[in-house]
Amino acid sequence: MNILFVSLGCDKNLVDSQQMMGLLKNSRDNYSFTDDETLAEAAVVNTCCFIDQAKEESIEEILSLAALKETGRLRYLIVTGCMAQRYKEEILERIPEVDAVIGTTAEDKLAEVLAGLEHPSEDFTPVITDDLHKATGAPAQRMLTADSFTGYLKIADGCSKCCTYCVIPSVRGNYRSVPMEDILAQAQAMVDEEIQELILVAQETTLYGTDLYGRKMLPELLRRLCLLGGVRWIRLLYCYPEEITEDLVEVMKTHDKILPYLDIPIQHANDRILKAMGRRTSKADLERIVGYLREQIPQICLRTTLISGFPTETEQEHQELLDFVRRMRFDRLGVFTYSREDGTPAARMKPQVHPSTKKRRQKELMLAQQEIAFENAENMRGRSLDVVIEGKLAGEDVYVGRTYMDIPGVDSNIFIETRRELLTGSFVRAKVTGAHEYDLTGEIDYEYESAQ
Repeated sequence: MNILFVSLGCDKNLVDSQQMMGLLKNSRDNYSFTDDETLAEAAVVNTCCFIDQAKEESIEEILSLAALKETGRLRYLIVTGCMAQRYKEEILERIPEVDAVIGTTAEDKLAEVLAGLEHPSEDFTPVITDDLHKATGAPAQRMLTADSFTGYLKIADGCSKCCTYCVIPSVRGNYRSVPMEDILAQAQAMVDEEIQELILVAQETTLYGTDLYGRKMLPELLRRLCLLGGVRWIRLLYCYPEEITEDLVEVMKTHDKILPYLDIPIQHANDRILKAMGRRTSKADLERIVGYLREQIPQICLRTTLISGFPTETEQEHQELLDFVRRMRFDRLGVFTYSREDGTPAARMKPQVHPSTKKRRQKELMLAQQEIAFENAENMRGRSLDVVIEGKLAGEDVYVGRTYMDIPGVDSNIFIETRRELLTGSFVRAKVTGAHEYDLTGEIDYEYESAQ
């Protein structure tokens, strides 16, 4: 059976899709995979429902594939992931072309579902779910689909923070760490497939191990990952600021493989809004943490995300956040407009901010960050940095790469002009020669090379 996988939403979903593909690839049945929807006999859509935009994208993709059951080879359409967990009955009721819905903790049942569709029986059910709080692990089988030199390593699932705007605990369960030995085994398997950059992800990476080992074990996990030969870069995402420890910072300072890059979602800076969000920091805490990180690791690149237009947010509180952004000068920053999610405490708060006001506040925050980003890019002139090559511009002697300050598909790029042939996935030393808005331009640093 030829199967099309569509993975939507976050990088954690991508890992889940790769694990499902790996399980099918190593099953007894004859499964193959295709990127061409017209050749697919079955399609699996791994959905997201974190915000309205993600839900709309998921629905559009499902409906697009549903049409292929009339015009193409497609026989089976299966929906998995967060939206499948949250809206399982509604999906089957409103989109009759969907043959099965699999919840977030039952994705290991995909092969059984496909077999049940192929050979129907009276006991087959189209809705497959499992205990949301069951232990999680990293299966040995995983089919990497991204760039051959970069891979995401999911170290935990679920979340126990219960922020008032978020549905993740209700669709992913409480926080559950993957056993360290499982992570190390999967990391080794990735390195064996020539992965050079490991990107650690979870709903929150900084709490890793607290449920299994009774204490934060992220620093120890990082130490052991650094021992793997073949790994060039290790990058951390989704580090809640209040959970960052001195031990974690010390590990980052003393191990060259761990990039001086942290993604620390803060969401807001006004104390009243932070409390209403269910966050565990104050503005003073955030200022202290950012200052501490920059003092300890001067070259650190800090990324964060914000929510504009949270319920009850006043214009004065928005201006306070705007001032905070200008003062903190984050290296990378994204802003989401607040998405009202049914069943969350924030959805019941009054007053809700008008959509046009949310969008206007989002735009103001992004414009403030744009000025900072452009200035930061200009200030990079003359710096010499390691760069991983991701490709080449067609018809030009210009290669596209990333520095330690950039995660793939999200942050900026550096464009290096050279007649030297550079292989995708190779690392070079480049000197920054200029900036174009968010992106950098550069050239091979021959002085650095000759000094080595």
